[in-house]
Amino acid sequence: MDARLKPYGVAIIIQLIYTGMFIVSKAAFDHGMSSYVFVFYRQAAGSVLLLPLAFLRNRRTARSMSFMVLLKLFFCALIGVTLSLNLYHVSLKFTSATVASATDNSAPAITFFLALLLRMEHVKLKSWSGIAKLTGVALCVTGVLVIAFYTGPGLSPVNHHRAFASHASGPSPPVANPTRGAWVKWTFLMVVANVAWSLWIVMQAAVLKEYPNKMLVTAVQCVFSTMQSFVVAAVAERDFSRWKLRLDISLLAIFYSGFVVIGAAYYLQAWCVEMKGPVFLAVWTPLCFVFTMFCSSFFLGEIVHLGSILGGVLLVGGFYSVLWGKSKESRIDDGAQEDEQVQHKKHAAKDKEGQDHEMG
Repeated sequence: MDARLKPYGVAIIIQLIYTGMFIVSKAAFDHGMSSYVFVFYRQAAGSVLLLPLAFLRNRRTARSMSFMVLLKLFFCALIGVTLSLNLYHVSLKFTSATVASATDNSAPAITFFLALLLRMEHVKLKSWSGIAKLTGVALCVTGVLVIAFYTGPGLSPVNHHRAFASHASGPSPPVANPTRGAWVKWTFLMVVANVAWSLWIVMQAAVLKEYPNKMLVTAVQCVFSTMQSFVVAAVAERDFSRWKLRLDISLLAIFYSGFVVIGAAYYLQAWCVEMKGPVFLAVWTPLCFVFTMFCSSFFLGEIVHLGSILGGVLLVGGFYSVLWGKSKESRIDDGAQEDEQVQHKKHAAKDKEGQDHEMG
């Protein structure tokens, strides 16, 4: 592949990996796997992968973490991983892969809103960038409301003979179609999960300024979340027969989420951001919604409703609006910084010229 085209190919592969995560996770839940047990096994698999890598890569150069840094990482893991993932996956169990993928597009708007409340962001109401940001937040809220309260006609599944048939392999039956009230509740809980994830992004940014080692920070949070998720799963699933792993889609989902998502996708994201910047990677996120909508219909036999499609389109619109506002603001700030540097150089040149004139 041409080196110039490689980042584009990697960006698409990342979205395909996340699409696979939505599909196999939903399939595992349809087969009766507990979402709480799934999160524990997923984080445990991630820890098994990340700890040796973090040790080998940083054994000579990494400085020790202070107690305060470890405490902050513990709460980061609690909010952004344990709370967020458990809410997210139990909501996925009672909604659909399409809804999960669609609500992911609300994360930038939520992150911006939280940063605004914490005074880490600002809005210029009279500028196009400020208007775009606020419009994006409004579109995201509208998109979530549409998904929650409007079902609309359903689109027939692409494949009626689905690859992952939803017969339960354990003692628990597959999830029945939720009522309207349950659908609304789980949709909003999925948004709450995204709020927790967005809060984690803001919190982690602050911790990384104090301890700028992404690999170790990620590995430590993965270990903390594994311990926390075990406690949650032990309380939620006291029947330990539900913890037994079988050679079926549930085991595939655990290994896929633990190794492919946490390992491969995270590495590819870091590489892509380093090559082209975070904005380049972010603009591809809505592609995952399109992939998931098709794959959930093909592999899971899900009926995709018009409400989910319209809500997803609004969320994608809000996503791009916030992204455009941030991008425009960054260009304005960079331009102002360059002007300031030019003016500084001019003043320095004048001062030097004046000194030379006095000496002459």
